[in-house]
Amino acid sequence: MTNKKHPKGLYLLFTVEMWERFNYYGMRAILTLFMVSSVIGFEKSTASQVYGWFTALVYLTPLLGGYLADRFIGKRHSVTIGALVMATGQFTLASYEIIPPIAALVAGLTLIIIGNGFFKPNISSIVGELYEPNDSRRDRAFTIFYMGINLGALIAPFVCGSLGQAARDADAATAAAAWKYGFMAAGMGMILGLIVYLSLQKRFLGDIGLHPQGANSKGTINRTPTENAPLSKDDKDRIKAIFVFTFFAVFFFAFFEQAGTSLTFFADEATRLPSFEFDFSNINIFNWEKLEEPVVFHFRSSFFQSINPVFVLILAPLFSLLWKWLGRREPSIPNKFGWGLLLQGIAFAVIAVGASVYLADGKPVSMLWLVALYFFCTTGELCLSPIGLSMVTKLAPVKFMSLLMGVWLMSSFFGNLLAGFLASYYEELELTSLFSIPAALSVVFAVFMWLMTRKMKAWMHGVK
Repeated sequence: MTNKKHPKGLYLLFTVEMWERFNYYGMRAILTLFMVSSVIGFEKSTASQVYGWFTALVYLTPLLGGYLADRFIGKRHSVTIGALVMATGQFTLASYEIIPPIAALVAGLTLIIIGNGFFKPNISSIVGELYEPNDSRRDRAFTIFYMGINLGALIAPFVCGSLGQAARDADAATAAAAWKYGFMAAGMGMILGLIVYLSLQKRFLGDIGLHPQGANSKGTINRTPTENAPLSKDDKDRIKAIFVFTFFAVFFFAFFEQAGTSLTFFADEATRLPSFEFDFSNINIFNWEKLEEPVVFHFRSSFFQSINPVFVLILAPLFSLLWKWLGRREPSIPNKFGWGLLLQGIAFAVIAVGASVYLADGKPVSMLWLVALYFFCTTGELCLSPIGLSMVTKLAPVKFMSLLMGVWLMSSFFGNLLAGFLASYYEELELTSLFSIPAALSVVFAVFMWLMTRKMKAWMHGVK
């Protein structure tokens, strides 16, 4: 009988991933705004393309990082290397007043790209190795792990966005200097995660992921004695299934990643951003000097990138309980992918309507349009993204686990390239048309996924 409790190592990896995502999403929340600011001075189209290439390459290097971990370094050491390099990248971004801003931008983003290649595929693979191959807890474990990703992504825009955009309404010199504090906060988040990881990894992970797959290591649950055996027909079919799922995920992420570009521009220019005033003049604590002037809290456009992780943290436990409650009736992986694409199509149909209202009135629209978009995007994401991570650990042959995790992350590589290309037309296409394209294509690909369900299940050979 399967122990119902998850191993403590899952919660360690949850915490480390939370801080790594704080590092990444904190930087991402202000990146395009930083690039179109006076510091860098890019046009929106250029910033969108740079953003697209950056976020794409972030998901290409995991192929190399996964291969090096499997063959030479080991997953655990790769996570350490990745964390150090990413933190260095953030501090390099923050150095734009010391070195030429373009050089700081290029060098900083390059280091983050390299570091993520070592970190991303290997921490996800270690999660999979905590469980036996047919352990029914695995999908739920990845949903919990995914909550760690989104807890970091929730906090990061508020912290890094507040610091980076805090002086935006002040004089130009003060505003230009503020961006570095957002990048420095992101780097410190990664350092905190690394300290936790190095302090507790041996206690909670044992030898799991410590050695390359080719080494004669001990303690890895999924290890088999026949690693050098040729791939079976079932293995090859399952690898084909991974590639097909990856293909469909490309289009999901191409539209989902509009969050950092076209949707951020829409939030910054076409959405009413509320301000909240707090009067503390009548409050006297321990005879401290009273604040005579009210404190004003401005809702920044970068904060919208926290809405998606808020919904993930609320809805992920419900989805996890739903899959458990359905039991044998739980939808197959292909069906979940189809639902993920359809729900995203609904999300972009909603914002296309919001954009049409903005164009008709010529005035900024309610933030509820973006809230509704992120709600439907999140429900779609929970049907696809954590399920995809779990899918790879189920279908991939052990000796190619991290490599094929890198293949899965390639969906984000191509998706982000497409995302940057689409967002580069923000000022050329009518906004309603710009957002209608993802809405229509998402629905089309959902239908294709459902039509392929029988074939995909045959290739999976009983894996659920």
